[in-house]
Amino acid sequence: MDSWESIESLVASVKSGGTSAQALVLQALENIDKGAEFEAIISVHKTAAIERAKIIDKKIQDGDTAGRLLGVPFIAKDNYLSFGGETTAASNMLKGFKAPYQATAINRLEAEGAICVAKANLDAFAHGSSTENSDFMVTKNPHDTSRVPGGSSGGSAAAVVLNMASFALGTDTGGSIRLPASFCGAVGYKPTYGRVSRSGVVAMASSTDVIGPITRSVDDAALVLDCMAGKDELDSTSIDLDVSLANLKPELKGKTVGVIKEFMGEGVHEDVKRVVNDKVQELSAAGATIKEISLPSLDLALACYYIIVPAEISSNLSRYDGQRYQYSDPTATNLQDSYVLSRSKGFGVEAKRRIMIGTYVLSSGYYDAYYKRAQLVRTKIVREFAELFSSVDFMVSPVAPFTAFKIGENTDDPLQMYLADVMTVGASLAGIPAISLPAGESQGLPIGIQIMASQGSDLELLSFAKAVEGLGK
Repeated sequence: MDSWESIESLVASVKSGGTSAQALVLQALENIDKGAEFEAIISVHKTAAIERAKIIDKKIQDGDTAGRLLGVPFIAKDNYLSFGGETTAASNMLKGFKAPYQATAINRLEAEGAICVAKANLDAFAHGSSTENSDFMVTKNPHDTSRVPGGSSGGSAAAVVLNMASFALGTDTGGSIRLPASFCGAVGYKPTYGRVSRSGVVAMASSTDVIGPITRSVDDAALVLDCMAGKDELDSTSIDLDVSLANLKPELKGKTVGVIKEFMGEGVHEDVKRVVNDKVQELSAAGATIKEISLPSLDLALACYYIIVPAEISSNLSRYDGQRYQYSDPTATNLQDSYVLSRSKGFGVEAKRRIMIGTYVLSSGYYDAYYKRAQLVRTKIVREFAELFSSVDFMVSPVAPFTAFKIGENTDDPLQMYLADVMTVGASLAGIPAISLPAGESQGLPIGIQIMASQGSDLELLSFAKAVEGLGK
């Protein structure tokens, strides 16, 4: 498949007449068609995308070349509300749903001239780490069709690596951008909590949900993020740090980098440790100060996450009751039956599992024992991160303990599946920015390195990540 140039180069070419928005959209649609066997895409917005491209080309002909993403095709994870097709969150519960409004992030990208060409597959309602929990299809890893692409943004990551569009949007609740970026060999960025509005994105766990880009380079990630970021009156958790993220200043010399001890020991695949250690050595050679650090409470982060997140899921999914939105069981004869049958048939196994866990930990008699205690542990994790960031500029670790696993390998073992998130949930609970960068491979499968920074330090993290990206080039 034809590879895409950088976003900046594409935009310059569109503005100068070297190519057109229509040509880029047609290229994206062709690549999507060529990669159909990977099942990364749920729906294609062919008519809407071509019409929008024609409007942009006419605008350029009339001398209006405003827009930092002018004519650039992108793919949105199918839990973003968008016009031009359905929004399903890969769940039978929302099959056929047409969004009445668009996500703020998509509106902001379109305001800069970007064109949404398709919606990507995901674990239904973003519940998963492999994209095997989609109700419609199982996305294949671009490097090995027998393996998963990671999740829940597996379709978005696979689409980028398969050159289906210039960039894709994902959501990250506990690693769902970073994990598939690592498994597929892309750049995946999780911003500071609240940095980008979540208005118009199907909610999973409101206290950790963030949205961000999956791209081919750090520069592209920074540009896309800058176009989306900022305060939004439709999302009360959104923040405005009033800092441009588009002009990065890469620098390694003089930076202090903490290597998280807990994530480099037993249980981590030897090739993963080798790749991360090699990258750490490159950082040291380039002038960074390397320091081993410890976050003692990280051992509890996964357990903490899988109490808090299901609790929030059980609340957020209560709106899907067969009376509103999309699926309602036609055989129900009364209201109670409608509730039960609609939710029984509309939700998949993983959604039901998380609803049951979440309802249990919030129930009378168990709230203090589980949910309240998990929130106390979360506070401790936040404080440990904040304390360590007073002595290091960045933290590094693997993204996952292993490379992409086989399709079906962990479907009957939820605990093993949840372990895929063991190295990413800490940053989510703390609300700090984190990025997955391609760092190496093992037997042809990509391995990513995770870099984290303190809350609000998105510009610093992206600048550092760009410098890391340039090592060895």
